[in-house]
Amino acid sequence: MQPIVGIIMGSQSDLPVMQAAADFLKQLAVPFELTIVSAHRTPDRMRTYATEAKSRGIKVIIAGAGGAAHLPGMVAAYTTLPVIGVPVKSSNSIDGWDSVLSILQMPNGVPVATVALNAAKNAGILAAQIIATFDDVLSEKLVAYKKQLENEVLAMAEKLK
Repeated sequence: MQPIVGIIMGSQSDLPVMQAAADFLKQLAVPFELTIVSAHRTPDRMRTYATEAKSRGIKVIIAGAGGAAHLPGMVAAYTTLPVIGVPVKSSNSIDGWDSVLSILQMPNGVPVATVALNAAKNAGILAAQIIATFDDVLSEKLVAYKKQLENEVLAMAEKLK
């Protein structure tokens, strides 16, 4: 199937975090692509990815990055697609705060939706929710997912009684 979500990351070391977005989308049968696009080491690849994503059928881009974390914002500068930034706590990170603030503090005019540190699953959920506004089948899958979350919490509460 043609991918409708692009999951990109700055380096291979981000994959253990970013895999959670892919796993969630796979669970809902949302077609996605997963690749490495470095804002600093492959700026031409980044620009091409961002400018061509929409014409290739991508509806939402999830971009994960650690450290200076410029990837989500730079991709957002080149596209009108929604970009969801995943701050990644990397080995050279200042406890992850550098990544969070780099993605969160975008200037007006270049928005990036930002999830919590290492919260790629939430990025996958948000991407699915964006797409589900125009896809009733996916919307029903998300309703079932939310009901599953509710049932899990209720079961835990019952177990405590």
